[in-house]
Amino acid sequence: MTHSNPVMDFLLTRRSRPAGALKSPAPEGPALDTLLTAATRVPDHGALVPWRLMILEAPARQRLAALIRERGPVLGIDPAKVAKSAASWENAPLIVAVVASPVPSEKAPELEQLLSAGAVCVSLVNAALAAGWGAAWITGWAAFDRVFMEQGLGLEPHEQIAGFVHLGSCETPPSERPRPDLSAIVSRVGA
Repeated sequence: MTHSNPVMDFLLTRRSRPAGALKSPAPEGPALDTLLTAATRVPDHGALVPWRLMILEAPARQRLAALIRERGPVLGIDPAKVAKSAASWENAPLIVAVVASPVPSEKAPELEQLLSAGAVCVSLVNAALAAGWGAAWITGWAAFDRVFMEQGLGLEPHEQIAGFVHLGSCETPPSERPRPDLSAIVSRVGA
């Protein structure tokens, strides 16, 4: 069946924007609320809501950039990587932290809950792109540093970062990149 479907056309051509290319303005108010609402309409077995969102505003991004500069040398991260990471926090128009916050459940194992948090990340990126904003899902080394997570973001010991979604305006169209060859990654399982 072939017919025009704008949603499928979008999904087949979607492309994140480079975080470094994002500029102000970023979505705010009702526009941001719409994106966050769309982002949280993801598979969530048992309606556990095993994630939460943190909107990181400019003062928080500056504070976190300073923490990145402090933590990088302690962790032995290459100074160029530390500088690049800190600059991305300082220059981002807006960052939404998607926090995986699994809850005890007999229905949904923790891995399933973590995957649901990842689905929030991709849904937020897709919602932003569909609405005409630029968006990029990023982690980086700081997303895996417990000190950064707990002292910098106030995460609980059972929580972790699923992703930092950078949002803003972007006039630069992204270049296409190679996509997976389905014949190399798809197999059929019969009886």
